[in-house]
Amino acid sequence: MSSSVDLETSSQGEVESGYASAESQYGSFPDIYFTRPHLKFLNQQLNHRTPEEILQWSVLSLPGLFQTTSFGLTGLVTMDMLSKLNNTLATAPKIPLIFLDTLHNFPETLALVDRVKQRYPELMLHTYRPEGCDTSADFEIKHGVQLWESNEELYDYVAKVEPAQRAYRELGVKAMLTGRRRSQGGKRGDLDVIEVDEAGLIKVNPLANWSFEQVWDYVREHALPYNELLDRGYKSIGDWHSTQPVGEGEDERSGRWKGRAKTECGIHNKRSRYAQFLQMQEQRRREEELARALEVVEITA
Repeated sequence: MSSSVDLETSSQGEVESGYASAESQYGSFPDIYFTRPHLKFLNQQLNHRTPEEILQWSVLSLPGLFQTTSFGLTGLVTMDMLSKLNNTLATAPKIPLIFLDTLHNFPETLALVDRVKQRYPELMLHTYRPEGCDTSADFEIKHGVQLWESNEELYDYVAKVEPAQRAYRELGVKAMLTGRRRSQGGKRGDLDVIEVDEAGLIKVNPLANWSFEQVWDYVREHALPYNELLDRGYKSIGDWHSTQPVGEGEDERSGRWKGRAKTECGIHNKRSRYAQFLQMQEQRRREEELARALEVVEITA
């Protein structure tokens, strides 16, 4: 791997686009900073690399690196490439995997998780669920029936965003590998290989340049386990209540939240949107408490 894409590091100073504090289970490292010009340069370099080369650069350069996946095709390909990379880079850290179990996955998805564990026994898998819930019944008791219909923003937060943020905090995640690709359409059409979000989390999209067909070719060539729903017309698979098969000529993620403008579950959206949502929820709670207090005053007056 060319040294021209080595990271710049700095222990102080202002940054234009964000940073990730780099102390992880693998030891202490200096903070990693990305200036806007450097981030642009990195993307120019990495955009012409193969997924394997991008993964090698990421593993050797980014401390606190994890893979997040819902066990879609791209995530499975990334997982397999990492397993092969582990065999060639014996001293490199093994990259743990984070699975966000919303408790509303298809049975086929959960069956795939078990098959993946058998295929990769060395896999370090961390599963995170909605806080205080172990089953879908627990979720209904705590949040009501069909929360995704009555309050979609709240559902995304409690089922996906909060567990993700809890995982990042508890595991010390500073950088993560995602399965997003430009060919998936929607907001992902102009995806960079490497990004830094508002909180300073580094996101690497190693297969950003690949098409759905290239991903499938890799899966078939290496006989990877995959979700059986893909044989029934599905292409991008999320929760059972918001995922449908894809029609002829439709883009890959058109089966997610079909008929709505929505294209992301919230994990890859700007966090400020959820900060605003939580602020609104807190304001509403305070208003309700104030209203109840005024009722007590009126009764006792």
